[in-house]
Amino acid sequence: MIDKINQFNLLHGILRKNHRKNIKINYKNLPFIGQDIWTIYELSWLNLNGLPKVSIAIIEFDISSKKIIESKSLKIYLNNLNQKKFKNSHNLIKQIESDLKKCVLGNVSVKLFDLNKIKNMGLSKFNGICIDNNKVIIKSYTYNKLFLKNSAKKRKIVTESLYSNLFKSNCPITQQPDWASINIIYTGQKINHSALLKYLVSFRTHNEFHEECIERIFNDIQTLCKPEKLSVYARYNRRGGIDINPWRSNTNFKPYLIRLSRQ
Repeated sequence: MIDKINQFNLLHGILRKNHRKNIKINYKNLPFIGQDIWTIYELSWLNLNGLPKVSIAIIEFDISSKKIIESKSLKIYLNNLNQKKFKNSHNLIKQIESDLKKCVLGNVSVKLFDLNKIKNMGLSKFNGICIDNNKVIIKSYTYNKLFLKNSAKKRKIVTESLYSNLFKSNCPITQQPDWASINIIYTGQKINHSALLKYLVSFRTHNEFHEECIERIFNDIQTLCKPEKLSVYARYNRRGGIDINPWRSNTNFKPYLIRLSRQ
C-alpha cells in the first residue's frame, strides 16, 4: 500500500448485545449460528500506476463479533478507497479486513471477484413455497409477534422451505426502507402460512437493522412455533451499492449465495 489510510474512524460499530438482551436472546450462549454476508458492488481503488481497478467483494461478518457495522459508515469508508493506491488486491483485502475487525471486534472475511471471471451471477429465487398469494386481510402494520401464537398446530411433523418477497422494515438511523426477501426453512409442526405472512408484513413500519430483524424473526418463530430445526435467511435489496444478507440457523444450514431479481 502506498498511501497511508487513516480512515478507520470513518467506520461506526453498533453493539449486538443490546438488541439481543432486548429480545431475550442469550448473547453469551447464542441459540444459533450464522453470518452477515455483505455484497459490495461499487469497490474501486488505484494500482501503483494510478490506474483504477474495480471488483465485486463479499464481506462475511461472524455473528460472534461484538458489533455490527452501520452501513452508511461502511459506504463512506469504501468510497474513501477510490483514490488510494495499493500494490495489489491482496494488500487491499488485508487493509479492509484489518479495519473491519478492529471496528466489529470479531472475525471478518473479505473476498474479491474479478468482473471478467465471474460466472453464474444470473438472477435466481429462493427454493420452496412463496406465501405471498395467501388471502389475508391486513389491518395493522405494527410489528406483532403474536400473529405466530398458536399458528403451529399439533399435526404431523413437516419440513418446509417458505419465502416471502413482501418484507419491509426501516433503518433506525435514516428511516429509509429496507426491502428484502425472507426464506424460512424449518422442521416441526406445520406453521400456518397466512399467520406467518401477517407476521412478516407487521414489520412494515418497524425500525431495526437488517441483522437485528433476522435475529428477531428467528427468535419469535423458535419461541412461539417451537420447530425442531430452523433457518432464517434474508437477502435485502441493494442500496448504495451494497446488499446485506444475514442468516441464522440452529442446524447445518449453508446459504446459497444467489442474486435475487431486486438485487
